Amino acid sequence: MTTQAKSRFLDLHALATLEHMRFTTRRRIEGAYSGRHQSRQEGGAGEFVDFREYSGSEDLRRLDWKVLARTGKAFVRLHQDETNLLCTLAVDTSGSMLFGGRSRRDATGSKLEYAQYLATALSHVIGRGQDQVGLALLTNELVEMIPPGGTLSHIEHVQTGIEQIQTRPTTRMAPALRLLFERSPRRGVLLLLSDFLIDDLEDAFATLRLFRHRNWEVVVLHLVHPDEERLPEGTAYRFEGMENEGHVSCSPAAIRAAYQQRFAAHLATVRQMALAGGADYRRLSTAVPYMQILGGFLIERAG
Repeated sequence: MTTQAKSRFLDLHALATLEHMRFTTRRRIEGAYSGRHQSRQEGGAGEFVDFREYSGSEDLRRLDWKVLARTGKAFVRLHQDETNLLCTLAVDTSGSMLFGGRSRRDATGSKLEYAQYLATALSHVIGRGQDQVGLALLTNELVEMIPPGGTLSHIEHVQTGIEQIQTRPTTRMAPALRLLFERSPRRGVLLLLSDFLIDDLEDAFATLRLFRHRNWEVVVLHLVHPDEERLPEGTAYRFEGMENEGHVSCSPAAIRAAYQQRFAAHLATVRQMALAGGADYRRLSTAVPYMQILGGFLIERAG
């Protein structure tokens, strides 16, 4: 798949380094048409059903050499036990995701900006692999939902949706995840990008377990800004709540130990809940380049 970089978050030059890598699943899934992922459907396994143009990444043993000799074009044979990937990128768009905006002191960027770069790159990789990708924007409600699709115009639509994200002050996510679950009848892969700074953490992960019970593959991408893990040095700061909670003026030194203990407990809780619910969990620091994270992620999933 080729595309022009219409989104400011799409870096085609950087993504060219991952040209031969694909997003792969770890569990059997369902899809609408034949592709390259294992299917949950039983019966007729191994029966030929269709051709697909060779993308340059498949095993050469799957080429139909007779078709190549006759037409001069390379095609791979598809079988009934293979299917395409249906992937939904769910992005937390609550106010706390704006933490870490670029400044003269900090060039890291906000958690939301990091999520936009990573989600856009994932949509490109998934689409290039001839799979389908959709988008869900989450606050305390399902702000927008674009069902999975695989055409070039559809993927550009997803990337535009990512680029135009607007945050809302909220500390709840479970209702949005519930609506997404109800509106997603066909199982696939859910990639959730969030900082999980929410009041209904237990309810949110209870809803993610519903996806797992329906045999979805759930990937939790936990975004953390380095300034959240360690308070800045200084004598006095005014901390502004990003969900309209007000402000607190204090010396970081006076609260540093208690804050770091509570934040470490939060990180541990999110990880424990994700793994206990059968999700794949990764904590991502926004201090690490997103392309480095993406490359390692794809390699790890490819086994």
